[in-house]
Amino acid sequence: MKSDKDIKQVHVKGVYMIETLGRHSPAILLEDNVGLLMPIYIGHPEAFSINAVLKNETMPRPMTHDLVVSMLTRLGVEIEMVLIDDNIDNIYYARLLLKKDGSIMEFDARPSDCIALALRNGAPIMIRDKVLRGAVIEKEKLVGARVINGFV
Repeated sequence: MKSDKDIKQVHVKGVYMIETLGRHSPAILLEDNVGLLMPIYIGHPEAFSINAVLKNETMPRPMTHDLVVSMLTRLGVEIEMVLIDDNIDNIYYARLLLKKDGSIMEFDARPSDCIALALRNGAPIMIRDKVLRGAVIEKEKLVGARVINGFV
C-alpha cells in the first residue's frame, strides 16, 4: 500500500437521488473532515442496503450484505477497513481489507459493497486523497438532490 499520508478517512453523509444527465440516480455522498463532498453513483439495490443500515432499519430477512457480515463473524474474520483507491474512466475501485489471526487479506470489490459492509461493522472507510480531490462536487451542484429517507 502507498504511504498512509495520501490516504484519509471519509464518512457517509447519506444516500441521495442526484440528477445527472437528465435523470435521477442514487449516489452515496462521502465527506471528509474538512467538508469536501464526493458522490459515488450506485445501483438501487446497493442504495437500499446502505440506506437501511444508515437508518437502522431491520429487514424481515437478511440482505446479502448482512449475510456476508454474519459469515465473516462466524469465521472469525474482521473487516479491517475499506480503501477506495482509484478512479479509472469514472469507475471507482476499492479494496476490502479483512483480518484473521493477525493476517490481512485484500479483496478487490465495488466501493458500494465495501461501504455497505464497513457500515455494518463500524470499519473505517478510507480514500486516496487524489481520488477524493478528483471527484469533489460543490454543494451548489447538489441543489435538488433528494435524501433517501427510507424504504420500509
